[in-house]
Amino acid sequence: MPTLNWIGKEAVINHHHDVKFRLLKDVAEHGSGEPGTGNLIVEGDNLEALKALLPYYAGQVKCIYIDPPYNTGNEGWVYNDNVKSPLITEWLGKVVGKEGETLDRHDRWLCMMYPRLALLREFLREDGSIFISLDDNEIQALRYVMDEIFGAQNFITTVLWQKVYSPKNSARHFSEDHDYIVVYAKHAETWMPNLVARSDEQDAAYKNRDNDPRGLWKTSDLSARNPYNDGLYEVTCPSGRVIPGPPTGRYWTISKSKFEALDRDKRIWWGKDGSAIPQFKRFLTDVKQGVVPQTMWFYQDVGHTQDAKKELVEVMNFADSESVFITPKPTRLIERILQIATNPGDLVLDSFAGSGTTGHAVLKMNAANPEAEARRFILVEMEPTIAKTITAERVKRVAEGYGNAKGEAVPGLGGGFRYCQLGEPLFDEAGQIRSTVKFGELARHVWFTETGEPLPRERVMNTPLLGVHRGMAIYLLYNGILGDRSKQGGNVLTRAVLAELPAFDGPKVIYAEACLLGPDRLSAYQITVRQTPKQIRTA
Repeated sequence: MPTLNWIGKEAVINHHHDVKFRLLKDVAEHGSGEPGTGNLIVEGDNLEALKALLPYYAGQVKCIYIDPPYNTGNEGWVYNDNVKSPLITEWLGKVVGKEGETLDRHDRWLCMMYPRLALLREFLREDGSIFISLDDNEIQALRYVMDEIFGAQNFITTVLWQKVYSPKNSARHFSEDHDYIVVYAKHAETWMPNLVARSDEQDAAYKNRDNDPRGLWKTSDLSARNPYNDGLYEVTCPSGRVIPGPPTGRYWTISKSKFEALDRDKRIWWGKDGSAIPQFKRFLTDVKQGVVPQTMWFYQDVGHTQDAKKELVEVMNFADSESVFITPKPTRLIERILQIATNPGDLVLDSFAGSGTTGHAVLKMNAANPEAEARRFILVEMEPTIAKTITAERVKRVAEGYGNAKGEAVPGLGGGFRYCQLGEPLFDEAGQIRSTVKFGELARHVWFTETGEPLPRERVMNTPLLGVHRGMAIYLLYNGILGDRSKQGGNVLTRAVLAELPAFDGPKVIYAEACLLGPDRLSAYQITVRQTPKQIRTA
C-alpha cells in the first residue's frame, strides 16, 4: 500500500503513546444544567485532552466528527487556519525539535494531525465511524494518513457538500462550491449506515394513475445492461402489441414466469394506452422508510455556510464582525451525519469543536425526539477564549434559552454539560504519583492501562477490587482505601491486608507500593503484583 512521507513523520507516528495522562478538573461556572446528562466540553490541547479522556471513553464513541484546520494559508480570523497558532507551534517544537522550525505548512499540518487521528481511532466502538471535513488543500494527504491509521479497507466514501448557494464571480479560476467529508469506519465490512429520512419531493414522485387500491406508486425500469440468461423474451401488451424483447443492449431484470406473476398482480404498468414498454409499479407502502445515503449533499437539504453564520449570530451576541467564525458548519449538516451514523443513546465526539455546532446539533436531535434516549456529546476546544466564550456559551444558550437579535425569547432545547479543563499529569517529573491524585482517578488509569478498556462508569470507588476482566481480578491499594490500616502501611501487600481484600477465586493482579508476601504464597493465591508507581504506565 502506498504511504506518505513528510518531514517530521518519524517523530510523530508513535507520539500518541508518549503523551502523558492528565487529570480533568471541573469548572462548574462554565457548565450548564445537570452534570448527569453525560455531555462534556473540555478546554485544552486536543491531543492531551484525548489522552485524558481515554480511560473514561475508549471504545465507547459511535461517531466522531471533526472539522480540523483546512490549512489554507489564511490567518486573518479568530480561529487560525494555517496551523501556526501558538499552541501548535509550541507543541511542534517539543515533539519534532529544531526540524519543526523549517517545516512547510503541509508538513506541519500532517505532524499535528497524525497523533490526534491515531488517538481518535481508540475511542471508536467496533461499529463506529469517523467523518472529517476538509477542502482541496489537504484532502489527498488526509486519505493517505487515514489509510495508514484506519486501514485502506475501512474507507467508506468521500461526500461532497455544496457549501455555497451561488457562484463566486471573483474567483480566479473556478468558484469553489463544495467541501469534502471523508468517511472511514472502524470496520467497514460490518458498518451499516442508517437510512436518510425521505423528503417531501421524493414522496411527491408517487402517484396513483390507475386508482390502484394499494395506494400511491411510481414506475421503475424492468431492464438493465447486466447480462441475464433468463432476461431475453418477448412480451405481449394489453393492447395486443408484441414487444420482441427488452431495449437493444439490455436484459429484462426478471424471468418470464416472474414477469407474468407480477402482471397478474397488476404490478406492471403498460402506459395509459396499454402498449408502452412495461415498467414495474413500486408502491410507496413497500419502500423503506428512508433512502440510502448519497455522496452528494446539496445545500437545500443540509444547509450552507451562510446558514451556519446566521445560526451562530442568532445565538451569540458578538462584539464585532471580526469575532464571528468565518467557516462554522450548519447544524443541518451535522444532523445529517448523526442521522446516518448514530442512534438514540449514542456518544458523539468532536475534538475540534470550534463554534460548538456539533453540541448544538445533538441537542436539536434530542429535543426533536424527547421520548428516545438522548444522544450525548464530548467537545474539545484547545483555544481557552474560544472554548469559554463561544463553544460553551453557544451550547449553554441553546440548552437554556436565549434572546435573539429581535429581542424575542427563544426557548431552550434542554440538556446540559460539564465543563472541564486539563489538570496536572497523574505523575510528576520524577515518576511519582502526585499527592493530589484521588483513588478514583488512579483507579481509572490503572484499569485502563491494564485492560485497554474504561472502568465502567457505575463503578463505586470504595473498595480496592476494581473489577474482574476476562477472568482476572484487578486490585489497587492506594490512598487509604482500606481505612486506618492503609494509613499504617495498607498500601503494602501483607498477609493482613490480603485477608481484608474482597475475595476472588481466580488469578489476581494487585497494584501495591510493595509486597511482603513470599513467592510461594503469591503462587498459591494466583497473585501477580505490580509495584506502584514504578509498574504503572505513565503514558
